[in-house]
Amino acid sequence: MPINITMPALSPTMEEGNLAKWLVKEGDKVSPGDVIAEIETDKATMEVEAVDEGTVAKLVVPAGTEGVKVNAVIAILAGEGEDAGAAAKADSGAKPAAQQPEAAKAAPAKAEEAKPQPAPAAQPAQLAAANGAAVSSGARFFASPLARRIAKDAGVDLAALTGTGPHGRVVKADVEAAIAGGVAKAAPAAAPVAGVPAPAAKPMSDEVLKLFEAGSYELIPHDNMRKVIARRLVEAKTTIPHFYLTLDCELDALLALRAQLNAAAPMRKTEKGDVPAYKLSVNDLIIKAMALALRDVPTANVSWTDTAMIQHKHSDVGVAVSIPGGLITPIVRRAEGKSLSTISNEMKDLAARARDRKLKPEEYQGGTTAVSNLGMFGVKDFSAVINPPHATILAIGAGEERAVVKSGEIRIANVMSVTLSTDHRAVDGALGAELLGAFKRHIENPMGMLV
Repeated sequence: MPINITMPALSPTMEEGNLAKWLVKEGDKVSPGDVIAEIETDKATMEVEAVDEGTVAKLVVPAGTEGVKVNAVIAILAGEGEDAGAAAKADSGAKPAAQQPEAAKAAPAKAEEAKPQPAPAAQPAQLAAANGAAVSSGARFFASPLARRIAKDAGVDLAALTGTGPHGRVVKADVEAAIAGGVAKAAPAAAPVAGVPAPAAKPMSDEVLKLFEAGSYELIPHDNMRKVIARRLVEAKTTIPHFYLTLDCELDALLALRAQLNAAAPMRKTEKGDVPAYKLSVNDLIIKAMALALRDVPTANVSWTDTAMIQHKHSDVGVAVSIPGGLITPIVRRAEGKSLSTISNEMKDLAARARDRKLKPEEYQGGTTAVSNLGMFGVKDFSAVINPPHATILAIGAGEERAVVKSGEIRIANVMSVTLSTDHRAVDGALGAELLGAFKRHIENPMGMLV
C-alpha cells in the first residue's frame, strides 16, 4: 500500500513551511532515519528524515515550493515489493495543500475593478462521495481535532471525506477543500440571502495604499518569520501586563577582568593556525550575571500559566540574535553552572547557526528569561518586549563613559543602563527590583562569577 509522506510540524507555531530542497529523487530507496528533504520554517532550515522504508514513487511537491501546509502530502513511497509506478498512480489524487495566493507580490487591484473568483472544485482524493465510493455508516475514520471543529461548524460530514493526512487522517486542508467544493451543508443562518451577494472582505492594505501615490512604493511580501514575529509580539503586548525597571551598572571592574581572562586564554591548534581557546565578550558576562541573578532570586525564575506558576530549577537564558528578516533567541541552557568560556563558545556556535537558520527547535524554544543587547549599536537604553513563556527580559544599553559622584567627588566611570521588562502577573515590582539588584551586584563584582 502506498505510504504518504506529509509536511511535518517542526515547531509548535508552524502552520506551513517552504520545501527548500529534495535530497532524494523518484526511484530512490529510503530507510527510516534517512534525510530526504530540507524544510524552511519561520525560524530555521531543518532536515526531514524518513519514517518508513520504501521506494520514492512520486515527489508531489516540487523543491522550492512555498507555503506548504502542515500535514499536506509532499511525497509518496511505494512499500516493499510494490511497483513504484503503480503506487504513484494509485495515489495520484493526493495533492499538497493549496498554496495561498500571495497578493502582496503584486500591487492590489482597485476594489471596484476586483472580480469575484469561482470556488475551486473539490479534489477527488478528498471527497470519497464525489468518486462514488461507498461509505459505511458504521465505518471508523480519523480526523484531527481542528478538522473536526471546522467540519462541525460548517456542517461537513467527515465520513464523506478521504483524508490526505498520515494514514488517511482527515486534516484541516481536506475540510476546507470540501467546503470550497460546495459539499458542506451550511447552517441556514449562515446561508447568504438570495440575490444579495456577500460583500467581499477588503484587505486592510487597500486602505493603507490609498494614502500613497501610485508608483511611489513597492510591496515586499511578509515571509513566515516576519508573520510569526508579528503575531507573537501582538500577543505579548496585548496579553502580558508589562512593567519596566531601569538602573545603571558600572563596568570598569568587569572590563578589567574580561581583559585579563582573554589575555590568559590558552592557544589551540586549528586548520587556520593557533587561535585562543576562547574570547569573552561583554555579552557573555551579561548572560552569566543574569543566570546567577535568577539563581540568587529563584522566585523570579518563573513562567505564568492560568492554573499554576512554573518555578524553574535552572537559568536557561535566551539571547536575541539578529538574522536576515527578523530575530531569534537561541538559549544557553543551565547557564548558572557553566564557565564563562563555555558560555562564550556556545553562544558563538548558536549565533552562527542561527544566522544560517540551522538551529534545532530545542535550541530556541522555551527558556526562562532572555537578554537583548543593543549596546553595540550605541543605543543608550530601551525596553524589550517579553517573549512568552518568559516572565522577564533584560534590555542592555551601551557602556559609555559618564560622570559619577563618589565620596563627594566627580569621577569618570564606564556605565551601562539596563532595563528589566517584567510580567506583572508573575513578578511583582519589589521582586523585579531584587532580581535587577542581584544582576547589578554580579556585574559590578565580576570576580564572584568565576567561583
